[in-house]
Amino acid sequence: MAATTPRPNLELRLLGNTGLKLSCVGFGASPLGSVFGPVSEHDAVSSVREAFRLDINFFDTSPFYGGTLSEKMLGKALKALEVPRSEYVVSTKCGRYKEGFDFSAARVTRSIDESLERLQLDYVDILHCHDIEFGSLDQIVNETIPALQKLKEAGKTRFIGITGLPLGIFTYVLDRVPPGTVDVILSYCHYGINDSTLLDLLPYFKSKGVGIISASPLAMGLLTENGPPEWHPASPELKSACQAAAAYCKEKGKNISKLAMQYSLANKDISTVLVGMNSVKQVEENVAAATELATFGQDRETLNEVEAILSPVKGQTWPSGIQRS
Repeated sequence: MAATTPRPNLELRLLGNTGLKLSCVGFGASPLGSVFGPVSEHDAVSSVREAFRLDINFFDTSPFYGGTLSEKMLGKALKALEVPRSEYVVSTKCGRYKEGFDFSAARVTRSIDESLERLQLDYVDILHCHDIEFGSLDQIVNETIPALQKLKEAGKTRFIGITGLPLGIFTYVLDRVPPGTVDVILSYCHYGINDSTLLDLLPYFKSKGVGIISASPLAMGLLTENGPPEWHPASPELKSACQAAAAYCKEKGKNISKLAMQYSLANKDISTVLVGMNSVKQVEENVAAATELATFGQDRETLNEVEAILSPVKGQTWPSGIQRS
């Protein structure tokens, strides 16, 4: 019987100055809240178990996802692993809820206790202010982040982060808080084949010692064979260019989602690429994309063609929308 080639380990990358080492692929748990269709507890537990088995050590959620269901499901799944708490990294968020936005000190202070109860944890590794462009950025600077610092001192979170779509929110906040106050930023839809504008800010984040998490490498479904959901806020021009790119890949026997995932993973200045998963199959595909990239490098030929197809719409974004879950 021929010996099987050992699977390469998933690369670990340092997150800014936190000392945390995150798997280059992160597990986005929003789908566990049945945000994109029903997910059973069995599937949630199985997908988290498979992710952990394949070296994914970073799990991200929010009380907003599925109106708290994502946190509950992730909590059950992590507990079922029966491994020491130090073996995985968990981030959740505060300020955005099914009922709306509330970045007040009182609400975020209550929020972490609710999240810890749902997650069945004593602390989270990162607590993010969620989608801060929907609040007052001055309130985030003067009220929310100081409240999060108190939670950090109380041991309820180890690090503090901010998330959102428009890139300008990050520089606005980071320029106004004391150095080292915000440890991490989570950006989405700005580091993929169709939009890599996050690149311009990487030296700035590095100068601030801030860790970088990039989410949604598939641009919320644009870079998939099935295409985006109905409500996707991209322009018709951007949608049709992505559709053409996906069709080109399919014709060549390639998968645009894998190509997009590998494009995002190739930049080592980004600590982890966060992607939503809700099945063992999705977990295996995402990890395979990363291990294949580590072994063989990028498929430059297909990537060049896809970049050419997308060049007329490169960097085109959309306003923040309330639809996103």
